[in-house]
Amino acid sequence: MKEQQMTATENSETGAPSAEASWDALEWQPIKAHVNRLQMRIAKAVREGRYGKAKALQWLLTHSYSAKRLAIRRVTQTSGKNTPGIDGVVWETSQQKVQAISAMTHRGYQPQPLRRIYIRKRAGGKRPLSIPTMLDRAQQALHLMALEPVVETLADKQAYGFRPERSSADAIEQCFIALAKKHSAQWVLEGDIQSCFDKISHPWLLKNTLMDKRILKKWLTAGYLENGIFHDTEEGTPQGGVISPCLLVNVLTGLEATVKAAVRPGDKVNVCIYADDFIITGISREILENKVKPAVETFLAKRGLMLSEKKTKITHIEEGFDFLGFNIRKYKGKLLIKPSKASIKHFLNNARQLIKESVGRATSELIQQLNPKIRGWCNYFHHVVAKETFGKIDHHLFQSLQHWIKRRHPDKNARWRKDKYFRRKGSRNWIFFTKALTKDGRIEIQDLIRAKEVPIIRHVKIRSEATPYDPAFKEYFAQRHARRSKAREVELPGCLEGDGFRMARAV
Repeated sequence: MKEQQMTATENSETGAPSAEASWDALEWQPIKAHVNRLQMRIAKAVREGRYGKAKALQWLLTHSYSAKRLAIRRVTQTSGKNTPGIDGVVWETSQQKVQAISAMTHRGYQPQPLRRIYIRKRAGGKRPLSIPTMLDRAQQALHLMALEPVVETLADKQAYGFRPERSSADAIEQCFIALAKKHSAQWVLEGDIQSCFDKISHPWLLKNTLMDKRILKKWLTAGYLENGIFHDTEEGTPQGGVISPCLLVNVLTGLEATVKAAVRPGDKVNVCIYADDFIITGISREILENKVKPAVETFLAKRGLMLSEKKTKITHIEEGFDFLGFNIRKYKGKLLIKPSKASIKHFLNNARQLIKESVGRATSELIQQLNPKIRGWCNYFHHVVAKETFGKIDHHLFQSLQHWIKRRHPDKNARWRKDKYFRRKGSRNWIFFTKALTKDGRIEIQDLIRAKEVPIIRHVKIRSEATPYDPAFKEYFAQRHARRSKAREVELPGCLEGDGFRMARAV
């Protein structure tokens, strides 16, 4: 009864959407606050083991106008907002977004097949990507709000991928904690799940996911269209679905406990999970090979998954290993974490290709395209031993720019080229720059970012047990956000997992 009264209050306050309603006039802060209160109550019910209560609260949330508005806002603000599904529809205007709220009903809802495309993998081959329609994306975003508090509450403490308030930097710091000490474990099992999203068992998902099972089953069995031909989906959850990452976290929940149950406390076994990649430390190769690996394989098999034989291996820490674009290795007993050679090569190849293709473009356009890439890549690695690497990046980019200038001006001498494209500032003599005219008629100097100037700032790992859906950690997250905001004042502005993460992570 209390929940019904709450929903009625919300509807009376915000009102059902009308054609005349202005999307831009909506006040998002109270809308977010209302949804967050329901999410906190769902998480509390799960912590107390009251799963029936959690399901009732989920129903309230998924029928809430506030949650529907937030879901539509999410799918119309992402980078894929202009990529349509099989119906060719995108929501661009406020009118379309308001009308979409009325279309987000449960009764009679039937998702459309996904549009299948393929993207290139760095290691070769192609990865399938399935694109839902805008309405299906919004429905998934809506149910994600109800599912995420459940998954976040039950997730493994050392799982860092696809979880709010967590990042790859936290996963790398956990690796440092597990491996840095003199008496830490010396062996590492590098685990990679083969075709993870595409092989997840539908029966397992339907049995073990706390959400509307009828809606989930419709999504899982919606099928996809490729070259005009319909294909059934009998296993897996689509890469490209809004809710798929959360489902993956749910699938891998329990891996840490399974591994710990298979060994003794003195075996120094630690688990660190990021999406479908994970590492497990151990005191010896035999423990990892004979105890840990079989336990992992049994755990995955129940979920329809299996380890990739090609990418799963056991390595000594002095040989080092790559994880999430970082190389983790001990040098004479000292653990150093650096950008991996593959990450550096991939970034430089992308940057060189961009410079090569920009011979006919304006200098300002080249700088505007290079700066976000340099900024994102450096911000992704700026919490590890990367200062020397940043210097090498600057050197290679300088050489590429020299070739770019010579191709543009083959008949000019070195002095002319230097005066036109480089300026001096303080002790620096070779700042690649250009002069651009602003809208108000002023001349503005645009400099290319120098990677070596990005400061190295140690990342403070999130507490393993912390979750934003537990009020006990409200003050902790407020202080953490304040520290990170202060740290960004001395950084080059950029997202921790933006362009840099996409280019850095080893596939």
